[in-house]
Amino acid sequence: MTLKTFLLGACSAMAFVATAASAETLTIATVNNGDMVRMQGLTSEFTKANPDIQVNWVTLEENVLRERVTTDIAANGGQYDIVTIGNYEVPIWAKQKWLLPLDGLGDKYDMDDLLPAIRGGLSVDSKLYAAPFYGESAMIMYRKDLFEKAGLKMPESPTWEFIADAAKKITDRDNDVSGMCLRGKAGWGENMAFVSALNNSFGGRWFDENWKPQFDQPEWKASLQFYADLMKEAGPAGASSNGFNENLTLFQQGKCGMWIDATVAASFVSNPKDSKVADKVGYAIFPSKEGVKNHGNWLWSWNLAVPASSQKAEAAQKFISWATSKEYTALVASKEGWANVPPGTRTSLYKNADYQKEAAFAAPTLAAMDAADITKPTVKPVPYTGGQFVAIPEFQALGTTVGQLFSAVIAGQSTVDDALAAAQATATRDMTRAGYIK
Repeated sequence: MTLKTFLLGACSAMAFVATAASAETLTIATVNNGDMVRMQGLTSEFTKANPDIQVNWVTLEENVLRERVTTDIAANGGQYDIVTIGNYEVPIWAKQKWLLPLDGLGDKYDMDDLLPAIRGGLSVDSKLYAAPFYGESAMIMYRKDLFEKAGLKMPESPTWEFIADAAKKITDRDNDVSGMCLRGKAGWGENMAFVSALNNSFGGRWFDENWKPQFDQPEWKASLQFYADLMKEAGPAGASSNGFNENLTLFQQGKCGMWIDATVAASFVSNPKDSKVADKVGYAIFPSKEGVKNHGNWLWSWNLAVPASSQKAEAAQKFISWATSKEYTALVASKEGWANVPPGTRTSLYKNADYQKEAAFAAPTLAAMDAADITKPTVKPVPYTGGQFVAIPEFQALGTTVGQLFSAVIAGQSTVDDALAAAQATATRDMTRAGYIK
């Protein structure tokens, strides 16, 4: 080795060390969903293009993520530079000045390409406070082969009455196939996301126009009883512990005849790398009760936001711009195929011929999202917005408490009547203390 070569090598090593030492490290809190895990695997593409920025991921189960992020951001803790939150939190936290407006996404970001319903739910006073990573409604995913075997045909707009009958007919306990998988794990964003949408579709509501809780009304009794009976007669063992990820695994393993959940699951149940039933899946719109024109009004997005406590806002927005861009979508498509790109956020995706060709669920997903109206979530008038949630700060705690009561019903530890009575008492107490009920 010559002296010149040695010196050049030493200088290069020193430059690398200096770059690494001066790089900003972003700490990102996210949920352990498939699309988020995929994004982590592609992070090297971002850091390669931005060597002055490194990324530290904190990946958590959904309920744990919500608890930790809420605790940190409310205390102005500064533990995270980017947080993964839903369209429930964004407007509430923005008004409390817990989030920074995303005004540094860059000229190439194409904000006007965001789906209007999604963008509107993430904006306050015309300012975007979080960028959507993926959006979703809810729909039925079902085994076409099991339906054919049972002589069933999925209607274009199924009722809950049809779904319950079909679930029982395709249940095969001897072969470990449950006719229906639904969320049972307690949490305002777990079982209560489904149960709230279910109750909407039964004509029910959380509160009347004067914020009086409605758990003592017949719609709640009918919807919760229906849910409990369906899980008992056609659900899997341990349903009270199952959330999105657990039911996804069951469906992929061929152990669910039907699964009603977030539309984002479609790419995972139809991916032959992960799903044993990938070529047997059909899709249909979220059911409604016979005589009720409401398909649940589930509309959700997982979004990336910058806490006001972060000292690395510029770098954080650069990452968010990359992760929620059309270019990121194209990157995923190049590595995983168009069927596996994050759905439900951009208009251009649903005009993409390659996506429409590869993703059989593209049209049903868009139809489900178009059918959701979170500004008018219920048949009867209400003082709140939100489909599978109530867009008030108190809902996070109240929804989780009620979720625990309802999960106990599915576990066989409580009755429908007892759970509803406890929910009514708890909600009345909490809403009175918060000043909603005079």
